[in-house]
Amino acid sequence: MPKRAAGLSARTVQTIKTPGMHADGHGLYLQVTASGAKTWIFRYSPDGKRRREMGLGSTSLYGLAEARQKAQDARRLVAEGIDPIEARKRQNEAQRVAKARSVTFRDVATAYIDANRPAWRNPKHAAQWSATLDTYAHPVAGALAIGEIETRHVLEILQPIWTEKPETASRVRGRIEAILDSAKVQGLREGENPARWKGHLNALLPPKNRVRRVTHHAAMAYTDLPTFWPRLEVTDGLAAKALMLAILTATRTQEILGAQWDEFDLDNALWTIPAERMKAGAEHRVPLSEAAVALMRKLQTIRRGDLVFSGQRKERPLSNMTMLMVLRRLQVDATAHGFRATFRSWAADCTSTPHEVCEAALAHTVSDQVVAAYQRGTFFERRRALMDQWGTYVTTPAGGKVVPLAAPRG
Repeated sequence: MPKRAAGLSARTVQTIKTPGMHADGHGLYLQVTASGAKTWIFRYSPDGKRRREMGLGSTSLYGLAEARQKAQDARRLVAEGIDPIEARKRQNEAQRVAKARSVTFRDVATAYIDANRPAWRNPKHAAQWSATLDTYAHPVAGALAIGEIETRHVLEILQPIWTEKPETASRVRGRIEAILDSAKVQGLREGENPARWKGHLNALLPPKNRVRRVTHHAAMAYTDLPTFWPRLEVTDGLAAKALMLAILTATRTQEILGAQWDEFDLDNALWTIPAERMKAGAEHRVPLSEAAVALMRKLQTIRRGDLVFSGQRKERPLSNMTMLMVLRRLQVDATAHGFRATFRSWAADCTSTPHEVCEAALAHTVSDQVVAAYQRGTFFERRRALMDQWGTYVTTPAGGKVVPLAAPRG
């Protein structure tokens, strides 16, 4: 290497104030701006013709000796036919990709919620964000690297609920978009946001205002339930009480109509439905809320036999049409089974209950490994807390006072 001509000194670097490019030698310059900022610059010609300038950092970060070493490293690359600026870009990209691969969608979502929690006026907002993501987004994308989320993943999340739950689906899409935008700002993603609506998903999904709600069982919006409940309470007949229990327990119509008194332990607020009566063929324990227990105790006063909801003949249950007829008399466009969907939407939007606990409450299959992940006994207690919260929500009208259960009639 040629001998370095007298260049800059450490003292000069500290004291010089004259704006301009001050040479140190071998392509290294100290750039001083009019404002007094000082930056190291390396000038070189990668192809022997055009000149490029590579920033090496501020003097507040690197002293003269460090700047000379960085310039020497860059000169070595030039000698090998490698453009140091392009080499640095490739290195930065490799580091970004490596970091993006180690950070999951769930990681960024959690950080986003934590960062925005102080700014959300409603403290429940963070819980609602977490619940909707746990229910819909994380089962598909939670464990995926944030940089690998593509349109196909977003569609896999949204398509199952886009027509059945358009409002929820729209919120989920917006939340995914915000999380992916945050990841891009942090350098964890590149390119377009796959959850963006305008100019992207709007070409793949129908607009929300044109979606016709398609469900197998018409469901009432959970926001309408506290207003509907007092009307149902004062409705005559055993079928109305059967519908009340169906709503409070989020159980299926046949499970309600086939209910027998020996399945209930009211002292321990528990209803145990035997395996032979369950769709999945497994015993289902239903924690009873205070409202459900109160309803059952009132029904005990008119008990006619083993069946809780017996028909004209006490050994036969009510018809499976009776609860639907109650809804028709009340001019409600919903089915008894649809209240399970009402419960599920409420749990996702208004609570922070884990997805698997909500699924278990509906008697959907949850793996033994998932249940085992909870401390002994806590899984069922999470379900009990959920049903208690649901019972309070259902029976508390807009005024905020719980309306007493009406006595059953006939």
